[in-house]
Amino acid sequence: MSKEKIFSSFGIMPKEEMLEVKPDFKRLNIGIPKESSFQENRVSLTPDSVGLLVANGHNVIIEKGAGIASNFTDKEYTDKGAQLVYSKEEIFKSDFILKIEPPTKTELELMNNGQQLISAVQTNTQVKAYFNTLNKKKITAFGFEFIQDQQAKLPFVRIMSEIAGNTSMLIAGEYLSTVNKGKGLMLGGVSGLVPTNVVIIGAGTVGEYACRASLGLGASVIVFDDSITKLRRLQNNINSRISTSTIQPKALLKALRRADVVIAALQIGDGRVPCVVSEDMVQDMKQGSVVIDVSIDQGGCFETSEVTSHNKPVFTKHGVVHYCVPNIASRVARTASMSISNLITPILLRIAEEGGVESIIRKDEFLRSGVYTFNGNLTSDILSKNFNLPFVDLDLIMGT
Repeated sequence: MSKEKIFSSFGIMPKEEMLEVKPDFKRLNIGIPKESSFQENRVSLTPDSVGLLVANGHNVIIEKGAGIASNFTDKEYTDKGAQLVYSKEEIFKSDFILKIEPPTKTELELMNNGQQLISAVQTNTQVKAYFNTLNKKKITAFGFEFIQDQQAKLPFVRIMSEIAGNTSMLIAGEYLSTVNKGKGLMLGGVSGLVPTNVVIIGAGTVGEYACRASLGLGASVIVFDDSITKLRRLQNNINSRISTSTIQPKALLKALRRADVVIAALQIGDGRVPCVVSEDMVQDMKQGSVVIDVSIDQGGCFETSEVTSHNKPVFTKHGVVHYCVPNIASRVARTASMSISNLITPILLRIAEEGGVESIIRKDEFLRSGVYTFNGNLTSDILSKNFNLPFVDLDLIMGT
C-alpha cells in the first residue's frame, strides 16, 4: 500500500489552519448633540479628542453650542475637523450618538433604527417607556454605569466619583469662608490652631477622595461606613491610619456635634441610600457648619436634605448650611468633560478597528458588560428586574 493511501485513509495529512480574517476598518459617523437636561454642562468629546478621531478617518458632527458650557468654543471643534450643524435633526442622523445624560423623549423620537448610543442611564430617574423605545428602534445602547475596564472596574463611575469627592471639599471651604457669610474658618489647619473637623459618611470612591483632599489641607478627619472592608481599604489606599468607625448612632452624633464640615457620600448600586442622620442630630450640630450631601441623587443621607440646583445650591436649616446639588461634577464641567472624553475616545477607536459594534462586543467581555439594549432586546439583568422587562443574555445572542 502506498504512503499516499495510508495518509488519506487515516486522515493524517496536514491541512491549512483556519485563522480569523481581520475585520475591515469601519469609518464611524459620530453625532454630538447639545445637552438639554437641566444644568448639564458637560460634553462627551473635547476638541482634542475630535481631532484624534478625524485624523483616524472618522466623521464627527456637533451641534452648535454643545461645548460652550464646558468652555469649548464651536471654533475649537471646527478647527479640529468637526462639522458644525444647527439642528438636532441633523445630529440624530448619525450612526453613533454620544451624550452625557440619556436621550430625552424628544431626542428618542429623532433617533433612527439600528443606531448606537453611548450615554448615562440614570436608573433612579428612568422610566420603562425609555427602554421600550430603544428596543423598538433596535438601538444598541452602552451605559456609563455599566461599562467595565480590564480590571472589571467601572471607570466612568469612578472618575466622576473622584471629581465629586475632591470638589465637595472645595465647595465646603467656600461656604465656611466669610465671603459666603460662613463662619470665617479656613478648611484645614495652620500652626498653633486646632484644625477643622471633617466627618465623612461613606468610604467609597467619593469618600476616599474627599478624605485625601481634607488630609492634604490639614483637617482632622473621621470616616464612617457600615463596611469594615471599605474602611480598611480606604486606610490602605490613602496610606494613613485615619479615624474610622462603623455607623453607630451614638458615635456618629458625637462626631457631628464637633464637625465643621460633613460630607455625606454613601452610595449603593440601586435604590435609595439609607437616611443615617436624623433632623434631631442636625439640630445638635454647630451653627454655621456645612453639609455636602453628595448622595442626594439617591435620596440623601440627611433627613433635612432637599434637592438644590447650581443656581441656588444651598439652604440653611437649624443653623446648618446644606449643599444638595445632585450633579456636582457639572460644576467643574471642563474637567469632567475631559475625563469622560478620555474614556470614550479609545472605545470609539477600538470599535472602528474591530469593524463595528457587533464585532467588538463579541470579543471584548468588559465592553460587552456596558450594553443594556441590543437588537431589540434588554440585555441588563439589573434593569430587567427594576423595570419588570424581559431579559435576554447578551452572551447567548453573541454566541460567546
